[in-house]
Amino acid sequence: MTENVAAGIPVSAGNRPRHVAIIMDGNNRWAKARRLAGVAGHKAGVNAVKAVVETCAREGVDVLTLFAFSSENWRRPAEEVSALMRLFLFALEREVKKLHRNNIRLKIIGDRTAFSPTLQDHMERAETLTEHNTLMTLVIAANYGGQWDMTQAARQVAEKVQAGTLVPSDITDVTLQEHLSTGNLPMPDLMIRTAGEQRISNFMLWQLAYTEFYFSEVYWPDFREQQMREALNAYASRQRRFGQTDDQIAHRCALK
Repeated sequence: MTENVAAGIPVSAGNRPRHVAIIMDGNNRWAKARRLAGVAGHKAGVNAVKAVVETCAREGVDVLTLFAFSSENWRRPAEEVSALMRLFLFALEREVKKLHRNNIRLKIIGDRTAFSPTLQDHMERAETLTEHNTLMTLVIAANYGGQWDMTQAARQVAEKVQAGTLVPSDITDVTLQEHLSTGNLPMPDLMIRTAGEQRISNFMLWQLAYTEFYFSEVYWPDFREQQMREALNAYASRQRRFGQTDDQIAHRCALK
């Protein structure tokens, strides 16, 4: 057991999620409550990212996925989008070296074609630098949408059918899953959304089919180790059924 000093409750080592996905919500509301520009909330949110990455790495989480920029976020005010792009570039230039020193692999998912060539180049270089790291994988979903992900996976499958390398009758749910942008990663066990909203906003629509959801009232810039541990403890207290009954699960556990 790892002592949860922040929440006062131990985190069960046997019931930690392998993959945690987070919708980082509330940056603008955090800034508005302080009469600051929206970008101030995004800048403050970087500290929350650092705290959550550190906590998940210590707690043995294998994969942490952060929803940084959705395909719908381009609709936001131009000055906010520009500021987000600058912040993203700054993080790739400065923070990736820290990830590398701490043996954390970076993977970026989403449609990169809308980003500037400079930003795309930094993405590729960051992934290359960290590709052999093994402590944890940090996935950044940027210009990402669940519908986009399933569409691009279906397109890849269709192209293989057209090329004659795949027979339609051999297509299964596993086939499509393998072509998702997260195809080589485990499905999320726990999805956290901050700032009190209770929806998934086009995030990992396929992957969240059997994921446990946890909603926090805390705005993302204020989300720290204590809040992360509380979410992990909530997950540890749940029984995942995957369509089975309580009796089936009890029987399965008794056989172990």
